[in-house]
Parts: sequence; structure tokens; C-alpha cells
Amino acid sequence: MKVVITGGAGFIGSNLVDLLLSKNWDVTVIDNFETGKKENIEKHKNKLNLLEADISKKGPWVKKLLDVDFVVHLAALADIVPSIERPGNYFDSNVNGTLNVLEASKKSRLKKFVYAASSSCYGIPDQFPTKEDSALRPMYPYALTKMMGEQLVEHWSMVYGVPALSLRFFNVYGPRARTSGTYGAVIGVFLAQKLAKKPLTIVGDGEQTRDFTFVTDVSNAIYLSLLSKSTRFEKFNVGSGNTVSVNRLANIIGGEVVYIPKRPGEPDCTFADITRIRKEIGWYPTVSIDEGLSELLNDLSHWKGAPVWDPASISLATKKWFRHLG
Repeated sequence: MKVVITGGAGFIGSNLVDLLLSKNWDVTVIDNFETGKKENIEKHKNKLNLLEADISKKGPWVKKLLDVDFVVHLAALADIVPSIERPGNYFDSNVNGTLNVLEASKKSRLKKFVYAASSSCYGIPDQFPTKEDSALRPMYPYALTKMMGEQLVEHWSMVYGVPALSLRFFNVYGPRARTSGTYGAVIGVFLAQKLAKKPLTIVGDGEQTRDFTFVTDVSNAIYLSLLSKSTRFEKFNVGSGNTVSVNRLANIIGGEVVYIPKRPGEPDCTFADITRIRKEIGWYPTVSIDEGLSELLNDLSHWKGAPVWDPASISLATKKWFRHLG
């Protein structure tokens, strides 16, 4: 099986590379290494094809999609604050980049195109667990661009016959999670603080809950999606099937805590209804939050170079967040 993975050197992408190579697939990675890291896939350098390229700009990379069975489109810019500060960059990467990958893909006889969507498209949902047909209310440019990317994939599937699926990921965590850049995902923030012996910064009262999904479960969802028999466009939630409060998360990780102001535009709960993907594809999560965190806590070296956030630095980093979404 020949597969192209855009963003294959990133967090989710590199874990997917591990899985597909273990199944003897022919893997090509396209990455511009803005957020992905070569060391994430270094151990596979003799087993895969690697092309450094920016999918937001058309170039020779498009030829890599002409003779493949599958495309997994993971390449994207993430994070809330920088998307507020630089929306144009996010549209270039997440919307124009998706368009470029789709245009290249429609010239190939793909068996499946899998798009990495985001649960952030739901904004603040009305229903929990949240179903795929729930209203979409993106609250910031990152969420908007990921939603627009999904709409492009759906449209290309309908008009040009590209067999495609969209997977809406919920709060993915695990090995090789990105540590650089702006203030971001809570588990990475907590683990860096834990390593530095600093207090864990809990937003609001900490009773908000999240659907934390381990990255190997996400990789397996992508794999089963590639093999699915469906020929029509489908949207699937990919979540743990459970929720965990931030207070419980901090308790599992352990250490002193400090509370900081609640942020606008964030839901009190993220909770995926995964009935559809269980029924249609046969996927279900297998890694509990306790098991996943145990694996990460056994080796905190990954977070050695990560920024260690405190209330003052978080306040400064999220100033525009409060200004624009408050």
C-alpha cells in the first residue's frame, strides 16, 4: 500500500508512520518542518521517502500524489493565540494547503483521502457527548480554517469523486507531542511544569472536562479509516469515549497547583460521541487516561526543552486571546 502523509514528521504524523511501517506500507512523508521534527522519524530514514516541502505552495511535491493508494492530510498550523495574531498564515496553511493537496489528489486514483479535522469546530457545543451533526461554531481562526478545510474535502469528494473521510480529533496527547511554540495543550504544560518542579497552572476552577485521546488510538483510527469500504464522504469523531476534569488530571500528575483566570471561548466540556465510528469502521479507543499519563510520566525527558509556564507568562501570552474573544 502506498501512502502519502502530509505533516508526517509531526506529533500525530510520526506516530502514524510508526504504525504503517510496522505493517509494511510504502510511506512517503511531506513536511516543511515548521512544527514537525526530523528526529521524530529519524529511526525510519531508510524505510520511508521524505520530501521537505510546504503544501501551502504548489511545487514538485504534487507529483508525489500521482501514483499512491492513500493520502493522509495532517499538515496544518495549530494553536489559538497565533491564529488570532496571524490569521493569514493559518488560511495559507490550513485552507490553501488543503486545496493544493486535494487538487493533486484528484488526479490520482485514490482508494481513500483522510483529512485531520478538529473538535474545535464545534466551539461551545449544546450537547454532550457531541455528535457529528452538531452545530459548528468555530470561535477563533484556527478552528475556522480547520472547518473550512473539511468543507473543501467534502466538496471535492462530492464534485470530483475523491473518496474521502474527515476525522475530528479530540484533545490528542502522547509521545512526541509538540513542546515548542506558544502556550498550548494542558497536558504538555503540566508535564513541563512537573519536570521543572513548578506549580501546575489550572484554568478557572478546574472542573471543566476534556476528552483526552491517546495518540496511538488516533493513529489506529486513521489506519482503519484508510481500510474502510465506504465510498461516500463521512465525518467521524475520534475521542476517548470519556471525559476527565482538569483537577483530576492535575491530581494524577501530582504536585502543587495554582489557579488562573478562565479563558473566553473555551467549552466547559469536550466529549465525543464515537457511536458512528464504532459502527461504521469498527474503531474504539483502548488507552485510558491513567495508562496514557503513566507512560508519559515514566519518561519526562521529552519536555526538557519545553517552556515552563507560570501565571505571569501565561497572562502575557494569552493577552490577545482575552482581548479578542472576551
